[in-house]
Amino acid sequence: MFLSDLKTTPATTLPTTLITRKGPRLLLLIIFAVVCTHLSVASMLASTIVTTRMSDDDRKLVVEDAPEQEIVSIGKDVEVKKAAKSVLTVGGDITIEGSVDGDVAALGGNIIQKEKASIGGHVFAIGGSYKAESQEPLRTPGTQTVMFDAMGDNLRDLGQNPWQILTPSFTWSFIAQRLIVALIWFVITLVFTTIAPGAVSRAVARIQLSSLKLAGIGAGVLAVGFAIIVASLTTLPGYLGGTLAVMGIILLLLSYTFGKVALQVSTGKLIQKYLLSEANRSETLATLFGVAVWTALLSLPYVWLIALFCVFTFGIGLILTGRTAPKWQNP
Repeated sequence: MFLSDLKTTPATTLPTTLITRKGPRLLLLIIFAVVCTHLSVASMLASTIVTTRMSDDDRKLVVEDAPEQEIVSIGKDVEVKKAAKSVLTVGGDITIEGSVDGDVAALGGNIIQKEKASIGGHVFAIGGSYKAESQEPLRTPGTQTVMFDAMGDNLRDLGQNPWQILTPSFTWSFIAQRLIVALIWFVITLVFTTIAPGAVSRAVARIQLSSLKLAGIGAGVLAVGFAIIVASLTTLPGYLGGTLAVMGIILLLLSYTFGKVALQVSTGKLIQKYLLSEANRSETLATLFGVAVWTALLSLPYVWLIALFCVFTFGIGLILTGRTAPKWQNP
């Protein structure tokens, strides 16, 4: 599934067209997190912050000569005239006229390599494309080009107006999207409760009995896990650090899925307990109530951040505290 949506090619075979019109959101999030964390942390560790000039229209960051600097731009285009160490943009295009020793990444933008420009590291174009004006672009042998043409407009809008992530606009398209998301999570929750009813029931019971303990364990492990991901990206060799980071992010996403399923069922049963008589209660109705509540919480401005944190912490806590009694202990 992933191999058909995402491809990489060595720099020696460029230029190529590696654009996928529709791809899985999960893979996009993994790539986004790995690339953004890697280059953002590197920029924070740099000894000197970028000292460059802005264009006359204040829409472009022009880098004249900064061979030891990590260039990070949000919502603005970047143009490298002479030299830079690496470049990351969110919601902006990158134009390379000189040389970049490290990686070049654009999230929600395009990467343009001029005829005599050179790139020493990998190229990541998430929500955009990579274009080389030369038939044989100057790239270091063995480096890779990753292009994923999905959600480009959303990423560009996010980079140019990052505060919109905290206050989503309630348009008809947003409401329709939320309804589709609710339907998907309703199906996922039904599948979980059908395939593994025991695991879901035990998770719901632990939420009702020891919610503070679960939240504390989950929050601690979440912080440690994030620190490990950052450390692996900054200290280990590129491929090893990236692999460990991707594995960590996948585990976090799995914990998010299980945590949300358990919270939806638990919330739905709690609503049924106070609103419906025992004769009218059912697992399907509880799932429907829970999905509706958590979809609404994850759609509200600012509140969705707290709800998202709760889902992650409870999911991690449930996975770490989940135990099955040995068969010889069962009556």
